Amino acid sequence: MTIAARLQTEITPQGTDYDTVRGVIELISNDYRSQPTLETIAAELGQSPTQLQKVFTRWAGLSPKAFLQAVTLDHAKRLLGHEGLPLLDASFEVGYSGPGRLHDLFVTHEAMSPGVWKAKGEGLTIRYGYHPSPFGTALVMITDRGLAGLAFDDPGERRDAFEDMASRWPRATYVEDAAATAPYATRIFDPARWTADAPLNVVLIGSDFQIRVWQALMTIPLAKAVTYSDIARDIGQPTASRAVGAAVGRNPISFVVPCHRALGKSGDLTGYHWGLTRKRAMLGWETGQTAA
Repeated sequence: MTIAARLQTEITPQGTDYDTVRGVIELISNDYRSQPTLETIAAELGQSPTQLQKVFTRWAGLSPKAFLQAVTLDHAKRLLGHEGLPLLDASFEVGYSGPGRLHDLFVTHEAMSPGVWKAKGEGLTIRYGYHPSPFGTALVMITDRGLAGLAFDDPGERRDAFEDMASRWPRATYVEDAAATAPYATRIFDPARWTADAPLNVVLIGSDFQIRVWQALMTIPLAKAVTYSDIARDIGQPTASRAVGAAVGRNPISFVVPCHRALGKSGDLTGYHWGLTRKRAMLGWETGQTAA
């Protein structure tokens, strides 16, 4: 049973909370094509966005935005699979402006056991390789489950980039294996390979809070940007903007987990672990893909 179907059948809070959760589920299920925002949903139900977010997340275990994405993905899979629609047509049908945003939903991810992070990667084997990309040389790191790291280096800084990434899981075993990582590099940077039937498997290795932030980053549409405050609100901790910023800076899977789409409070680009020039290049590249 999909996550959307489960929520539609199993969530049974009591009293006014029930009315809120039922209202969110019904509104999103019936009106997902318009991709309603949290503010729109709250206005329809006569509640504040903050309160609605808290109630629904407490009972459902995910935010209204995440539930909307689950419903959208369910319908997209049906359109692409059972009905055989092309990706572009399916994107328009589920309310997206183009295939770029739909692609983001087909990046599958899982969080590795928190114990692996706490043990600093002990017992974990990470294969790595260096590959050309639109944003300079990319350092790609994988486990047997999927992509675990993506970094960038500038000329003469290859070793620095590796040591920066390896310091996150210092007890892991690292094996240089460009042949194993090459298919990931090709898949990541070639839009022609952004297809629903070949999802990119991503493995998130971090603290519970970091993983929540990184998962929130993955909901930001292609070529769009949000502030740290937006992310803090989305994960149910609206006062944690500074901690969110720190977690964004520690994102180990650049570009795929799009920390480059996170901005400062005033909308400034602020810092980026791999350089502001690269951040600007990524946002511009994505804009070009959506316009194509």
